[in-house]
Amino acid sequence: MIVHPGWSRRRRVVVALLGVAGALWLGSAASVFWLASHDRAAAADAIVVLGAAQYRGKPSPVLRARLDHAVALFAQGFAPRVVLTGGIAEGDTESEASVARTYVLRAGVPDSAILLENDGRTTQQSLQAVAQLLEARGLSRVILVSDPFHLFRASVVARRNGLTVRTSPTRADDAWGRLVRQPGYFLAESLKAPAALVFEW
Repeated sequence: MIVHPGWSRRRRVVVALLGVAGALWLGSAASVFWLASHDRAAAADAIVVLGAAQYRGKPSPVLRARLDHAVALFAQGFAPRVVLTGGIAEGDTESEASVARTYVLRAGVPDSAILLENDGRTTQQSLQAVAQLLEARGLSRVILVSDPFHLFRASVVARRNGLTVRTSPTRADDAWGRLVRQPGYFLAESLKAPAALVFEW
């Protein structure tokens, strides 16, 4: 059997590209898991809560977990402000941020400490607006609060928008259990995170 030299070169190129892609994915997957399993909260200007679904004015379990965690960080004095994000989903009449505001007010966060980002429907949109909101006040240091596997991508987007970032997952002690329960979510975030370095989404 004669192997055409051109095919041999193409095969080496394909193998090399697959190797690079595999290494990039492994690095991304490791970063997603590391941030999911480590709480890196430290003194900051604001705690930023990434939005999630709300149902008829009540936070979904996912959003409630994020808000409860942010309230705990605020109570411990990590930051003097809480930024609540999330716009109005199709079919809703209230934004995720406004529903979140009602929830954290009832949990004891004073209204004077709350900032709202009411328009974002994606991580990129929300964090870009948050960066502008804080920059207008001369602030940039944030603690991002979200689901554990979402934090790596969110931190990439936040840094690209000029924020100085620390991350604090809702449950850092359950990363392995979450990986077993949500392998698809983990895989999706490990693939989306490298793309977030290049694309705005």
